[in-house]
Amino acid sequence: MTRTAAAFTAVLLLSLSSTPATAQQVDRTSATAAQAGDIQRFRLGDLRITALSDGTVPQDLHELLLGITPKEVDNLLDRAFLKNPVEASINAFLLETSEGLVLIDAGAGEVFGPGYGGRLVDSLAVAGVEPSQIRHVLITHVHSDHSGGLVVKGRPLFPNAVIHVGKPDVDFFLGARGAERLGYAERYFSEAETALRPYLNRGRLKTFEDGEEILPGVTAAIHPGHTPGAAFFTVRSGPAAMVFIGDTVHVSAVQLPRPGVTIVYDFVPDQASAVRRQALDLFAQERTLVAAPHLPFPGIGHLRRDGEGYAWVPAEYVDRD
Repeated sequence: MTRTAAAFTAVLLLSLSSTPATAQQVDRTSATAAQAGDIQRFRLGDLRITALSDGTVPQDLHELLLGITPKEVDNLLDRAFLKNPVEASINAFLLETSEGLVLIDAGAGEVFGPGYGGRLVDSLAVAGVEPSQIRHVLITHVHSDHSGGLVVKGRPLFPNAVIHVGKPDVDFFLGARGAERLGYAERYFSEAETALRPYLNRGRLKTFEDGEEILPGVTAAIHPGHTPGAAFFTVRSGPAAMVFIGDTVHVSAVQLPRPGVTIVYDFVPDQASAVRRQALDLFAQERTLVAAPHLPFPGIGHLRRDGEGYAWVPAEYVDRD
C-alpha cells in the first residue's frame, strides 16, 4: 500500500477544462484564449440536467493502474489515440428538481492547486447559477476530487445546501483511527475533514444508507470498494432514468476493455473490480443511461459489450430548445 500513498502524492486525482467560445475571455494580445467554465445540457424526462466541467488533470497510468503492465497500458492507449499520461476529466452534474437545484459531486476545488481542477464555479456561472442557489449536494464518495470543491479557504461554498454523503464514508473518513487507516494515504482523511467538517459543524451534513431515497426521484445504492461508502445515484423522471456511477471507471481506454484493472485510489481493489464488472454488465444489458465523473466531458452515455470488455457510447448531442 505504500505505492498507493506515493502515487497519490506524486500524481493526484483528476480535473477538466473544455470551454465554449461564449465563455472564453480572449486576450487580444495573445493567440491563446483563457480557459473558463464548460457546460452541456441534457433532458431526462421532465428534468434538465447540466454537465459541469471542473477541469482536467494529467494521470500517469504507469504509476496508478494495478493488474496491468505499462506496455499493455500503452497498447490500449494507442488504440484510443492516446499516450501516457492521459488527461482525466472531473465532471459534476446539476439537476433542476422540485426540491431546487441539486449538484452531484463538487469537483476538486483548491485541493490540486491552480490549473488542476477548481473550475466548477466558472461552469456554474456559465449555467447561470450561483453557489448560494444550490439546495442539495450529493457526493458519490468522499475523495477530494469529488468533495474538495465544497469549501473555499475552509468555508462552505454552498452555504444554503445540505450535503448528502454515504454513512460508511462519513464514518470512515471522519471517524477512522489507528489500524483502520493503515495503508491508506493520510491526506484522504485530512482532505475529508477540510471538506466536510464545516458542514457537519453547521448541521448541514446528512448521511444516507444503501437503498435510501435521498430526494423525490433520487435513490442511493452503496457499492463499497473504491471507498467504504461509494454510491450510485439513480435519478428518475417518469419512465426515464439515469444512473450517476461515481468512480466505477477512471480510465475508459483501459478499464472498459480490461475491467479487472484497478487503480491505487481503490480502498479495496478486488471489491472495486467486482463492483465494476457487475455494474458494467448490468448497464450494458439494460441499456442504462449513465453519468460518470471521469469519462471524457460531459461523461454521459451508454455502455455496450465489446468482446470480453465494454465500449463507451456518448449520449447524442442536442443543441436546440
